Amino acid sequence: MTNGKPNNRIIEMILVDTHSHIYLPEFDKDRADVILNSDKQNIKHIFLPNIDSSSIESMLELSDKYPNRIYPMMGLHPTSAEDDYENELRIVKEWLNIRKFYAIGEIGLDYYWDTSFKKEQIIAFETQLHLALEYNLPVVIHVRDAFDDALKIINKPEYDNIKGIFHCFTGNLNQAQNIINRGLKLGIGGIVTFKNAGLDKVVEQIDLNHLVLETDSPYLAPAPKRGKRNESTYLYYIAKKVAELKNTNIDEVAKITTQNASEIFKIELS
Repeated sequence: MTNGKPNNRIIEMILVDTHSHIYLPEFDKDRADVILNSDKQNIKHIFLPNIDSSSIESMLELSDKYPNRIYPMMGLHPTSAEDDYENELRIVKEWLNIRKFYAIGEIGLDYYWDTSFKKEQIIAFETQLHLALEYNLPVVIHVRDAFDDALKIINKPEYDNIKGIFHCFTGNLNQAQNIINRGLKLGIGGIVTFKNAGLDKVVEQIDLNHLVLETDSPYLAPAPKRGKRNESTYLYYIAKKVAELKNTNIDEVAKITTQNASEIFKIELS
């Protein structure tokens, strides 16, 4: 309250969750409530990365139910790039010719769980980078335990025009700077709130113009919700932490990161 009048700061603030898997079964019992609650917390836009052919139907059903609020991407997640990766990529290409998507994602490299399909992951990654160029779409890149290989690929001259996000960034300052120098944004999620994770020290030194916010729900819930199912509503805690690290207010974080997301996905987010 200000002079007896409601403070409308929260009403004006718009946050964007640039990465959420809210279409997964973890939300089957209360998905509509989760979306309503996020809207009340001024998370007005949610972007959905695809995983593989098994996730397309539920992702599109959700995005079609909430037009101008929830937006689908199309891509093959690196951990799904296995023996049948060629067929999976064919399905990705088919869908890109059927309807509108807002990014190629999520794509990339993940050597954390298994390295037996490293070759397939690399081929799938590069194939989808070419699709991004062909369809003039940004990319949303997933990298885990494969940063050197991912940077070696994305730094090839043929990908100079690629734009997008390194989602769930957890790297060091040198890696962050390399990504920024390539014209890509850093996706900052709940890990920035984790004690001893070290991401907070990196974010302190990165200009807000290079950041977007994400939850990666249902994974990686921020403190004080750590260990619970993550959801877009919790984006507020991430924005609040970033504001603290940048010695500014949450309105400024919301304004700049929302504008960054708008520029990446080529859509007015208001």
